[in-house]
Amino acid sequence: MITQLTHLNPEHQSQVLSLIARATDHDGVPPVSEHVLLHLRHGGDKADTHFIATQENIVVGYAHLDLTDEVEGPSAELVVHPEHRKNGIGQALLKELQSAAGTTLRLWSHGDLPGAKNIAESNGFARVRTVIQMRRSLNDPIPELTKDIQIRNFLPGIDNEEWIALNNQVFAAHPEQGNWSLRDLEIRTHENWFNPQGFLIAEDKGAMTGFCWTKIHGGHTHKHSAQEEEHDHDPIGEIYIMGVHPSQSGKGIGKAVTVAGLRHMRYQGIFSAMLYVDADNHGAINLYQSLGFTEWGRDVLYRYTMAR
Repeated sequence: MITQLTHLNPEHQSQVLSLIARATDHDGVPPVSEHVLLHLRHGGDKADTHFIATQENIVVGYAHLDLTDEVEGPSAELVVHPEHRKNGIGQALLKELQSAAGTTLRLWSHGDLPGAKNIAESNGFARVRTVIQMRRSLNDPIPELTKDIQIRNFLPGIDNEEWIALNNQVFAAHPEQGNWSLRDLEIRTHENWFNPQGFLIAEDKGAMTGFCWTKIHGGHTHKHSAQEEEHDHDPIGEIYIMGVHPSQSGKGIGKAVTVAGLRHMRYQGIFSAMLYVDADNHGAINLYQSLGFTEWGRDVLYRYTMAR
């Protein structure tokens, strides 16, 4: 039986976390993102949708659906207990996700596991990205800021149009990042996590030449419902988006703005940094490795769009 829920009660919460732990031990990689896992420890976030598959009141499968991204569309993650796989549970959960999501759904596979690939492709999902997660400690030395490249903070409402034009030029060939509108930017700048001081802009003679937009996860005390006590998540910083104008490549701008982003996060009291980079972006990977980042894991994004 599959049940759709907006919040997990303590019993469901305990069983789902146990299921995730069992799958992590079996597969060697967590089946859900760190952010989702953190919120599951408190019954889920306010905007989450949960699907639990049960047999004799025991949770044997779980799926998480996030409907909040107005830009890129719904995204999902699912997991089936290792001892209950190949019994149609994953297939049933996926059908529920598709029904709830509507015409399009993004499905993340953490660790690029064969089972996830089989269920995704057999249901018409196309593999659209392979993303490497990289991390580094911010306790390790961070290079000094270069004095040759001018770096300042993003100015909301003033820089919007110029930044959108630069972003779309930098990521012209990117499936999700290369066609942003002003609304796409404004949605994010109105999020609670947005901090213009962590959005670094490189410029030359008044024109933007590059940028590094940072994001801090779990840096604020919050609660998931009015009845719950406030709680903290261990914060981690993220290099959210970094780019350099194509005509300015090879001038050290990417390294300079990334160093500025790392130093900003360290000044905020953050001790660990992460980022996501497409597996085929060898130039960016080389840059991040030179700055102390190492591979943490790989995620694959599948996308399904209903035929019209």
